Amino acid sequence: MFNALGKYMRAVWYFMTFRVDKASESLRMNPGVISANYDRIISDKRERLNQYKDAIAAMIAQEETKKEKLKQLTAEIQNLEKLREGAAAKAKKIVEQYHGDPEKVKSDPEYMKCQAAFRDFSSTLTEKQKRVSEIEEDLKALVANVNGHKTQIQTLMRELEKLKEEKHDTVADVLSAKEEKQIADMMSGLAMDRTSEELRELRELRQKASANARVSREIAGMDTARAEAEFLEYAKTSEANDEFDQLIGLAGKKEAAAPQQTENRIPEA
Repeated sequence: MFNALGKYMRAVWYFMTFRVDKASESLRMNPGVISANYDRIISDKRERLNQYKDAIAAMIAQEETKKEKLKQLTAEIQNLEKLREGAAAKAKKIVEQYHGDPEKVKSDPEYMKCQAAFRDFSSTLTEKQKRVSEIEEDLKALVANVNGHKTQIQTLMRELEKLKEEKHDTVADVLSAKEEKQIADMMSGLAMDRTSEELRELRELRQKASANARVSREIAGMDTARAEAEFLEYAKTSEANDEFDQLIGLAGKKEAAAPQQTENRIPEA
């Protein structure tokens, strides 16, 4: 019993699933639904495309920031190189003052100050040059990525335009296929087109209107007058035929008219 009940429930489930699937398929095949689905897909793609553009815009902004930083570091490096050259030039002057005596030169406070500044400038210059190299590498990669994404954006925009055209082509194809199916089903007797039914009703109304007009004419005496005219035409034709028969001797002689009887009058006295 439980097995039979289980089979029955499965059968009902399969039947309901089939009906739902068929209804869903029929709804999806509706041209209006297809057009609306395309509009939704196009809208979603356009929204993602705009997000993609925003991300690329952020990358371009980052690129500009790095370029500005690179420009700033380049200026700082140039300044450090000049400062270092100045410290070295000043130290050289001190050496000349002491005629190259190492002990006196190294013990001179100004020389030691120039030496310390030169070391600081050189160390800072090395760090900034390293930073410049890193930024330049970052910029190369960033520019390559931005250019690649720009190309991808252009491709996606072309695909979006093609999708708009595909929407109209798909709706037209579905409508054409639907009409062809209706015509084929009508010819095979599988379906009845509502248009044909309406045409049949219109033709029946036309016949009914003609019949009503005929009845109205008969009531108004129009058909009677037409019948009398037809009878008169037949009468004229018949008289012409009789006259023709008499002329050629086919018709029998007419009986002579009986002589008028003379009334016996009593002579007056």
